[in-house]
Amino acid sequence: MIILDENTKCLVQGITGKQGSFHTEQMLKYKTNIVAGVTPGKGGQEIFGVPVFDSIEEAKEKTDVNASIIFVPAPFAKDAAFESIDHLDLVIIITEHIPVHDTMEIMAYAKQKGVTVIGPNTPGVISPKVGKLGIMPTHIFSEGKVGVISRSGTLTYEIASQLTRAGIGQSTCIGIGGDPVIGTPYIEVLEMFENDPETDEIVLIGEIGGTAEEAAAEYIKENVSKPVVAYIAGISAPPGKRMGHAGAIIAGNSGTAKSKMAALEAAGVKVAEKPSDIVSYIKEIRGE
Repeated sequence: MIILDENTKCLVQGITGKQGSFHTEQMLKYKTNIVAGVTPGKGGQEIFGVPVFDSIEEAKEKTDVNASIIFVPAPFAKDAAFESIDHLDLVIIITEHIPVHDTMEIMAYAKQKGVTVIGPNTPGVISPKVGKLGIMPTHIFSEGKVGVISRSGTLTYEIASQLTRAGIGQSTCIGIGGDPVIGTPYIEVLEMFENDPETDEIVLIGEIGGTAEEAAAEYIKENVSKPVVAYIAGISAPPGKRMGHAGAIIAGNSGTAKSKMAALEAAGVKVAEKPSDIVSYIKEIRGE
């Protein structure tokens, strides 16, 4: 497993809000190690047995927290992210609609401090063996050896559910986020999975827009020895039309589903025509 493991001790920023408290309860039910919550002005409370602090600095003095998950509304997300980058090693930003210039500042600061940021606009990370830091429905995941990386939350759920139903478990599933600027791109996650002894195969889920999948294909060709299976959403999207995600903008010939699929195939990746093909490709790789 990667990113989220037995040593991750997390706090929830915005724990007293509707989303924060709901998902804290779900994460605790999944045995995630949530040791604190932070909402300025609400320190001294407890939510589901988790102590709430006014600041991350205070939470760090009282607990051995090293990661944060952010459920703070978009206008305040930058300040929340800067605070967690100052004190912690891992920051997962669930919040969507964060202005791009704010995200750029967050990522520049995280790079300067050497902190891993996942998101924004991400469903989070789940390692079925140890827990989840995110909003994904847990019943569709199961423990196993397939690492999943995706730009799309719903496609992550769809494909994880199909893998689980076929008896193929996952080591870690990570939504890198659907925005144009994100903290941890495919390439960095591919490197982590390549070095992870608990991951045997990698599933890469992409979509139209940007050039992240083409860059991932180049990286896979040179650096990844484990088998990779991919699925790219948006094959039927009309050219020149902007689709759902902020990152799904096609420019010229790059960013189309076809260009991404061709790049991945050229790198030796098995590219599925439809999500359900992923299961049969993994079984084929395993000789089942």
